[in-house]
Amino acid sequence: MVAAMWKVFTKAGQPGWAALIPIVNVYFLCKVAGRPGWWLILMLIPLVNFIILIILDIDVAKNFGKGVGFGIGLLLLPFIFFPILGFGSAQYQGGPQSIPTA
Repeated sequence: MVAAMWKVFTKAGQPGWAALIPIVNVYFLCKVAGRPGWWLILMLIPLVNFIILIILDIDVAKNFGKGVGFGIGLLLLPFIFFPILGFGSAQYQGGPQSIPTA
């Protein structure tokens, strides 16, 4: 799982070593998803963290040219879908997404 996440981070232009360090890997997952790093704080709130993780996984999938179903796969079966993303032919297509402000 760590090797697959390392490859995903590397494909997205982030440091691969970040996959080794708990909490830091969530910060860089936010970056790969195109979301702000402060979303890491939201991961500390019970129930909110599950919603944030769903959003992050779907955004990671979209930034690699995959669909919502693949993002749900990243959430439910990460040990299968992260290696597919990391070691497969998917290319990182996204940068920071434009998030509308109110």
